[in-house]
Amino acid sequence: MFDKIVIANRGEIALRILRACRELGIKVVAVHSVADRDLKHVRLADESVCIGPAPSSESYLNIPAIISAAEVTDAEAIHPGYGFLSENADFSEKVKQSGFVFIGPNADTIRIMGDKIAAKKAMIAAGIPCVPGNGNPLTDNNKQNLQMAQEIGYPVIIKAAGGGGGRGMRTVHTEAALINAITMTKAEAAAAFGNDTVYMEKFLEDPRHIEFQVMADSHGNAIHLGERDCSMQRRHQKVVEEAPAPGITDEERNRMGELCAKACRDIGYLGAGTFEFLYEKGEFFFIEMNTRVQVEHPVTEMVTGFDIVKEQLRIAYGLPLSITQEQVKIQGHAIECRLNAEDPKTFMPCPGTIHQFHMPGGPGIRCETHIYNGYKVPPYYDSMIGKLIAHGENRNSAIARMTTALNEMVIDGIKTNIPLQKDIMTDSGFIAGQRNIHYLEKLLGLT
Repeated sequence: MFDKIVIANRGEIALRILRACRELGIKVVAVHSVADRDLKHVRLADESVCIGPAPSSESYLNIPAIISAAEVTDAEAIHPGYGFLSENADFSEKVKQSGFVFIGPNADTIRIMGDKIAAKKAMIAAGIPCVPGNGNPLTDNNKQNLQMAQEIGYPVIIKAAGGGGGRGMRTVHTEAALINAITMTKAEAAAAFGNDTVYMEKFLEDPRHIEFQVMADSHGNAIHLGERDCSMQRRHQKVVEEAPAPGITDEERNRMGELCAKACRDIGYLGAGTFEFLYEKGEFFFIEMNTRVQVEHPVTEMVTGFDIVKEQLRIAYGLPLSITQEQVKIQGHAIECRLNAEDPKTFMPCPGTIHQFHMPGGPGIRCETHIYNGYKVPPYYDSMIGKLIAHGENRNSAIARMTTALNEMVIDGIKTNIPLQKDIMTDSGFIAGQRNIHYLEKLLGLT
């Protein structure tokens, strides 16, 4: 196993990776910005290196600084976590060129899956069902674009090829609005991603968001760990995730999971990944693949008993998968609530000092967070400060345990979205499992 790795991230995921390293006997180097010198994982790491000022563009996105930190500490590998550089093909490539191991897929795979047009073509070739639409880049030929929309059938959605995080998407319901929507999406994509390529797909009006967790090694083995439901979203940002997905049958799970594992083998995938689908009227439609560990990975770990982060490290070192598909068993139900430092009504970020923090406990409760009494939430990064996960023998048990845990949790000094999460856990629609990706926004009166 590796002797020492660099964790090129911050917050709860950096702490999660550190804990996995401790179990495997791996030393940890924590890189951090000036603003993050007091992060918990920085205090617990074997070594730490400051890589720049508070802005992420000068620290967590500073590739030369991160690689230099690996060089001066004699580390062997770099774990990117999620966000920041985790799906940056150039970073993966430069890490390898500098003589280190990138704990994730190779650069070519990241490039293909990071380009939604290329990813869709790869998935079609692998037999994965995709949203109707040919996946080709849209040109400036208005007549051709209008004809394509007519063939697909309104409503359609215009998407940025290099998009992500809910940006670079625009829904079109009428022919009159199409050309302007294409122009606006191209401009938005160019500004946000440096790539104005867009494409067109059918807009599904009542879908759920279902994703499959996969793991693949360098020996030709690939497995799936079942699915998660991430339909509770606000502005394309996930708020609550759970596993397994309510209403998905064993037959559907096995069929789609094996298709995803086969696709991994076909494209030579390496490490942890997630295939994301829209699910409507009993059909799955591929939308994208995330080539990294997901924020919501703990719910899969809770129902399978499988440590995804430890397996990432094992795979990156060159070891084969530690389990076979036949050994993957889904036990019970798990729910995750994302905890954000934000106003629960306006959703405005609320950085500041945490005066009191009490972590809930009890059977089946897991809390992933880097905060502590006196910790100062900085204003420079994403507002997520942790995740609360509840596992029970069934979905009702998991919801009951989550509700109890949310009521026990205390975070004083800043505003958080805990009141919103409490409301979701007691909502009749959520409890019944009857919702789609638009449900939460309607519940909040945002649509």
